[in-house]
Amino acid sequence: MKNTIMNLKNKPLTQILTLTSTLALLTACSTEASTTTASSDVSTTEATVESTLMSDSSYSESNSTAITFSDQTITVDGSGAAADGSILTITQPGTYILSGTLSEGQVRVETVDEADVQIVLDGATITNSTGAAIYVKSANSATITLAEGTPSTLSDGETYTFEDSEDEPDATLFSKSDLILNGTGTLVIDANYAHAIKGKDDVTIAEGTYDITSVGDAIKGRDSLFISSGTFTIDAGGDGLQSTNEEEEGKGILTIESGTFTITAAADGIQAATNLQILGGDFTITTGGGSANSSTASEAWGTWAAPSAEAAATTTEETTSAKGLKASGSLAISGGTFILDTSDDALHTNDTIQITGGDFTIASGDDGIHADNTLTIDDGTININQSYEGIEATKITLNGGKITLTATDDGINAAGGNDASAVSGRPGENSFTSTAEGAGLLTINGGTLVVNASGDGLDSNGSIEMNDGTVVVNGPTDSMNGTLDYDSTFNINGGTLIGVGSSGMTQSPSSTSAQSFLFTSSIPLAADEAIQITGPDGEVILTFEASKTGQSLVFSSPDLVNGSAYTITTGGKVSGDSPTGIYEDTSFSGGSSTVEVSATTESSGGQMGGMGGNSMPVSGASVK
Repeated sequence: MKNTIMNLKNKPLTQILTLTSTLALLTACSTEASTTTASSDVSTTEATVESTLMSDSSYSESNSTAITFSDQTITVDGSGAAADGSILTITQPGTYILSGTLSEGQVRVETVDEADVQIVLDGATITNSTGAAIYVKSANSATITLAEGTPSTLSDGETYTFEDSEDEPDATLFSKSDLILNGTGTLVIDANYAHAIKGKDDVTIAEGTYDITSVGDAIKGRDSLFISSGTFTIDAGGDGLQSTNEEEEGKGILTIESGTFTITAAADGIQAATNLQILGGDFTITTGGGSANSSTASEAWGTWAAPSAEAAATTTEETTSAKGLKASGSLAISGGTFILDTSDDALHTNDTIQITGGDFTIASGDDGIHADNTLTIDDGTININQSYEGIEATKITLNGGKITLTATDDGINAAGGNDASAVSGRPGENSFTSTAEGAGLLTINGGTLVVNASGDGLDSNGSIEMNDGTVVVNGPTDSMNGTLDYDSTFNINGGTLIGVGSSGMTQSPSSTSAQSFLFTSSIPLAADEAIQITGPDGEVILTFEASKTGQSLVFSSPDLVNGSAYTITTGGKVSGDSPTGIYEDTSFSGGSSTVEVSATTESSGGQMGGMGGNSMPVSGASVK
């Protein structure tokens, strides 16, 4: 039976989720034909395009045309296609089953009435050293179905011969029309000229296994790239996955519902010209040689190779960045597992990022997560094991999740204007949406954040506001950075904050805070030694093991009583392990020094070594 076809409107990213239940039909098989049409009202300012998607990968051999390859010989059993030497041309709608090996040949689709064509690759091998192996020149849509249990292979050469002075097709599998790939078989592509799979309209992948080696980009969809499922192993000299249309509103979208992706790319792993949305899947992505190729490793950092010279000569759509997940518009992630090893930013957008779920393990030669505009994290587990700056955006909001990060510069940077660490001319520098002085804003409403920073721990070119959650900051150790660094105010109104670091640039929270805090810059804090804070009646308020040396401490908790004196004991030991350094029910032993500090909402400290004005010596001495 021929595949069932359904027509769907290609919608902007904000409307994609409404199609999820309908798009689930992509992997379904049916014995009866049915047609489903989905439509909705859209704003007159939003461009829409008809996208023809195949709802299942079933087909009937009795109603299909069988094509058999043998070296450069093509045998056609049925109608709608004809062979001219080693060139097979499909001119009529229908299903065409391809098998055998075609050497130095090509499969072309040129339907006069732009009909729907299904090509079933049933153990087919197609090689063309001077052009695309499959070229869809004209059709309403072309579906490539991978027959179950069979591998098929497409390959090309390093040099193409073009028709009529054109510069395309420039991919091993190239389509000027909507392109759909489905079926549970395997497709192996060896792309030696430029790209592996490229569609000039919408590209949809429903399922299948893909093993792609490409000197350029691996999979490109100009208007959109939608992946419902599948297993992808990609080695690309350009981008791994890419959408490219940034000129037309509502296009250039890249959406992934699920799948398994192993991507090694010289440039970006996954790049959307406008909006990128990931709902789930397993992703292992290495870009630009990995995080070892960082800003401090080479003078050439920031000018990654991108595609080969041949690929660069055939397109102007390539990037010169090596980011893991990249979007020019919004980047939204609601689930999935991500292992990212990138020489450039691991997650990057020129606009907004929203993370509502997912499990991330990140090693980045630049920023772990960067947004030019706003960045919101609602949930998920994020481990940034290596970065230049851990999390960076003009406005950052942390509502939940578990975040652990290590940064050679700032841990969290709410930047804007002329942020010295981000836009000072270093390779790979980033820009921000606001150039106003003091535009940065960091808001913490919940979750757990653990920062290990060589630069500032929490840095805002504007303000910081903490209302709930747990924040732990270890570092810095040098005197030119601070655990807290803000230009306007830091209001702490709730939650638990513990930070230790150097005393050279210390700042406490602001006097406009609703919750009391302890602050001192004159106590000895040794790495891997524990401190304990006790209240006036000897009750334990906090037991904490610092991972770095320092002289300053800032602590705030709902347990503090404004005006009460608290004893800080340093140099102790604790047993057990804690991912945050905060210990709940544990024994604290030893302790070589104590200092008494009063809880307050009055700010102190500042640039060039605030002296911890809230410290109260015990028995006339600041340290015992």
